[in-house]
Amino acid sequence: MSDKISEALDTSFEAKKPEEVNKELMQSRKEVKVDMDDSEKDYNKIRANLYELLGDGKEAIDGILKVASEGDAPRAYEVVATLLKTVADINKDLMDLHKQVKDVNKDETVHNHTTTNAIYVGSTSELQDLINPDRSRTKKIINEVKEDDG
Repeated sequence: MSDKISEALDTSFEAKKPEEVNKELMQSRKEVKVDMDDSEKDYNKIRANLYELLGDGKEAIDGILKVASEGDAPRAYEVVATLLKTVADINKDLMDLHKQVKDVNKDETVHNHTTTNAIYVGSTSELQDLINPDRSRTKKIINEVKEDDG
């Protein structure tokens, strides 16, 4: 059939042989299993990095404050403000990290005890008696015993 098409279009079509796929590339994708030990190590590493950044930021603020106080360049004070904001953001990142770890470690099972279809087994008059005891057809009889003094 391809010969007829080739003759009609006055061109020659040659089918290319499929190339071999490198099997090593296909096998390189492996599932990465993450266990709690890895996430705890990552948490500790991130936490240590954030604390290190906080320390470096504090040292940088101290240094730039000295420079800003010795000279009256407005740019130095702008740098101080930027560094203060950066250190504050690192503190927020640290708190967000704690919240994220807490959410990851939180038990995923949530028990929902919502009753959607409650069924009362009894007559309507019994139900009305339960809801409004004053309207009840059955009255409570209170026995009062009077003691004689004599």
